[in-house]
Amino acid sequence: MSGSNPVPGGFGPPSQLPQQPGPGYGYPQSGPSYGYPSGPAPQGMPPAPYPQAPGYMMPMQPSNGMGTTGLVLGIIGLVCSLTFFLWFFGVILGILAIIFGAVGRGKANRGEATNKGAATAGLICGIVATVILPLLGILLFAGVMGGLGAAS
Repeated sequence: MSGSNPVPGGFGPPSQLPQQPGPGYGYPQSGPSYGYPSGPAPQGMPPAPYPQAPGYMMPMQPSNGMGTTGLVLGIIGLVCSLTFFLWFFGVILGILAIIFGAVGRGKANRGEATNKGAATAGLICGIVATVILPLLGILLFAGVMGGLGAAS
């Protein structure tokens, strides 16, 4: 039994069929390189593509990270500045939003980024979170303290 060849579908090693390469399959063993510049394409292969223009490069992707970061930090800083307990974090995040928003606006002006509006909004939110809301909080505190002092 060990030396017999089983019939197809039986047990044992699969039967070996002679394999001949068909036309157009695999890599050419010898001949022209990619693009077939020295002659027509081999049988079964598509014609050579048009040659690439010299100096052509893919366009650079816009670098929108700074403007988006400035917007996110500005919004979070604005929300933190509105709360009584987190105003200090709001000021810090507002300063960071001003920095990232200004850098993002500069990139948008140079054409390296496409989100000038988001960078501007982050810059404005950072300014509001850093300057205006703490200033209004101080004025409110001074008004309350002044009102308490005048009442006595």
